[in-house]
Amino acid sequence: MNVDPYRIPLESVLFEEEIKKSVFITHLAHTPSIDVAKQFIEQVKKEHANARHNCWGFVAGRPEDSMKWGFSDDGEPSGTAGKPILGQLSGSGVGEISAVVTRYSGGIKLGTGGLVKAYGGGVQSALKLLQTIEKKITTHLQLRLDYSFISITQSILNQYDATEIESHFSEQVEMVIEIEKRKVTDFMQTIINKSGAKVFVSDLKEK
Repeated sequence: MNVDPYRIPLESVLFEEEIKKSVFITHLAHTPSIDVAKQFIEQVKKEHANARHNCWGFVAGRPEDSMKWGFSDDGEPSGTAGKPILGQLSGSGVGEISAVVTRYSGGIKLGTGGLVKAYGGGVQSALKLLQTIEKKITTHLQLRLDYSFISITQSILNQYDATEIESHFSEQVEMVIEIEKRKVTDFMQTIINKSGAKVFVSDLKEK
């Protein structure tokens, strides 16, 4: 499983252009799952129920996870809308993103090449406006330690950008932390070495 961070949309984007009297409106949104992606698509379809077409594509997980991709031409000639939309999304390196391109037809035929260019180009232009943030893949660990190891543990947490979620103080200190998965092995090695294996670490749950 890939535990490297990846980029996701920070906020939604709307891009509109007119091509040969047809109006194309591209909607981009952060959709962290296939269900959320489908909800977003349905929401846009309702808002633009009078439009000729609402074509869409989504990448509902990691950018490279094609098991969570989907697309639809919504009545446009096969291959002229959904695939170009998905092609732009999957090539962007951004995950958890959906695009719906709404077309209000102006009566002039664009031809298959013109449609591919219009749908793909709309998404390409919208992606240029998109702001993204980095999504880190994290997990929760539980630490058990004597009071004398608190300061060294805190120092190591800072070193690995780990966050203390909760702490219980009784005979020993029990601590739950959140840390990036890709740092877990190094973190455990460091804490074992610096505490002489006196700080006990166990995997609690995955986020």
